[in-house]
Amino acid sequence: MKWIYLVAGIAFFLKMLWLPNPASDLTNMEVVAAIVRDSGIPNAVSGILFRNRLYDTIFEVVVFTVSIMGVRYLLADEQPSPTVHQFTDQPSIVLARLGATITALVCVELMLRGHLSPGGGFAAGVAGGTAIGLVAITSPADWMEGIYKRWRAAMLEKLSVLVFIVLAVLTLGGWAVPVGEFGGLISGGSIPLLNALVALKVALGSWAAILLFIRYRGLL
Repeated sequence: MKWIYLVAGIAFFLKMLWLPNPASDLTNMEVVAAIVRDSGIPNAVSGILFRNRLYDTIFEVVVFTVSIMGVRYLLADEQPSPTVHQFTDQPSIVLARLGATITALVCVELMLRGHLSPGGGFAAGVAGGTAIGLVAITSPADWMEGIYKRWRAAMLEKLSVLVFIVLAVLTLGGWAVPVGEFGGLISGGSIPLLNALVALKVALGSWAAILLFIRYRGLL
């Protein structure tokens, strides 16, 4: 069997070297133009995610929610870690918090303008989660958890999922928000709202997972 695997691997390697890949026909941009025109925003990717394939995007948000619930379930029976590994030297703390500030600003930018430029709700949420993670590795765990509870982040996370699903179902059912002026900040109908809800959900869900790993594993 090893010889069969070896021959198959060599044949696949030679195929990649010698056989050309079929070139895509990028001269016809009518499909992209139609998506931009129908969604009313310059970012065709956001138009596809939150309009053309909104049904799939709903379940992507649900899958992320289930994954955070899975982290809570898997770590529920573990004992909290007695020690938490964090940065202690001042240069690393300064650089991490500077990075957190920059990524937080990127999160806000992508959340508000993701439908007008490359980016969107998922990218904004990842940036927000990165900012929270950088703060977490330089701050006391009790302080991070206290802020999480004080701002009721767990409730906001669940509320953002519910509002997203309701708004998405209404959109799929034919309920439409005025598209607005093309290229404006308030344009694209319900797409900016869906964008912001996804960003909020991903960032807050990442925060919850970070706190759980810090509490039960002592690290991110």
